[in-house]
Amino acid sequence: MADPNRIVKNASDLGKMVDFGKTAADYGRHRAGFQPEFFDRLAARDIVVRGHRALDLGTGTGTIARGLAARGMITTGLDRSSSMLAEAERLAREAGLKLRFVEATAEETGMEAARFDVVMAGQCWHWFDRKRAAHEVMRILVPGGKLVLGHFDWIPLPGNVVEATEKLIEQCNPKWTLGGGMGIHPQYLSGLSVAGFTNIETYSFDLEVPYTHEDWRGRIRASAGVGASLPPDKVAEFDRALAKILAARWPEEPMPVLHRTWTVIASKG
Repeated sequence: MADPNRIVKNASDLGKMVDFGKTAADYGRHRAGFQPEFFDRLAARDIVVRGHRALDLGTGTGTIARGLAARGMITTGLDRSSSMLAEAERLAREAGLKLRFVEATAEETGMEAARFDVVMAGQCWHWFDRKRAAHEVMRILVPGGKLVLGHFDWIPLPGNVVEATEKLIEQCNPKWTLGGGMGIHPQYLSGLSVAGFTNIETYSFDLEVPYTHEDWRGRIRASAGVGASLPPDKVAEFDRALAKILAARWPEEPMPVLHRTWTVIASKG
């Protein structure tokens, strides 16, 4: 199992070279977002509540923002990438959802103090300056408001498609060393406590997500280790190699891909 502290340190270093804007089209089309059960569990805890105000940090193509808006929350999605926000706006329009999108960073949102009932960060907390982001979230939450961190991670196990894919990424991009994770990120918790958050709760659950070969290839092209950091010719070379592996070892479609959803809920005050 990979060392989570090493993973987060490397994510911070890799983040200087990563531009998810280059992968916006693949990201929006192929990356499976947080599943309905993620939102259902938050609704059962009175965190996803119709009419409450939510901010989705690092919204990317707006997967979480759309999930919140579809459940009646007054939602803003925030990201530093204009390309990702353009894709998020397109997908929101196609879904018939009314959302606000803002180009800014998690560390300096530009939002007024005590504005939001809930602040979310899905699959992105490791890319931020977490100390600054935590203090910014504390500033913009209402008293008693909630910070929710979510991860929806593929899980590599011996012989599965995720393990094979990670090995190929490592071969094509030696600077990518984020593989081997098990979808649990306890290293976030101490920083939240130091920032003043209380009543910290965590939980996880597993599920298998069906992927066609085309969608899995697109999902991997949209990852930090491939499309967001490699030049186009290397991305194409990687994609051809992955297509051969899938055809030879997992010919039946769709393929079940094991994922783990891990959630942190922390309160202001």
